Amino acid sequence: MSTAETQLAAASGLMSLVLFLIAVLLLAMLAGGFWMNSRIKYREPPRPRSDEQPHLPPDGAVHEVQENREPDEVPQVPKGGRALTPYELTNMHTRTSENKDRPRWSKGSSGSFGGGGLGAH
Repeated sequence: MSTAETQLAAASGLMSLVLFLIAVLLLAMLAGGFWMNSRIKYREPPRPRSDEQPHLPPDGAVHEVQENREPDEVPQVPKGGRALTPYELTNMHTRTSENKDRPRWSKGSSGSFGGGGLGAH
């Protein structure tokens, strides 16, 4: 063997040792992750038993109520007064509408911008 071949063989042996150590380090980190996860799960409270699960109300399932809602009116600014800022407005509540008709889009309209419909003609 020449000197060049010996140097190449020594370098590849060192490289394989480094790769083996990296693989062992990665496996140790993976095992540590599983160990840490099991410690965290051990500290959690136990899962609820079947008798602790939620149950239906005594009078049965709650059904949907379909109604039209309308917002409260925005307070009007008196003439010569300043406009209200968003911070001065309260939470805008809604109330049940007296109109029982369901709102519909105009005929020929898709109801959305760019929805691909023909639009109102």
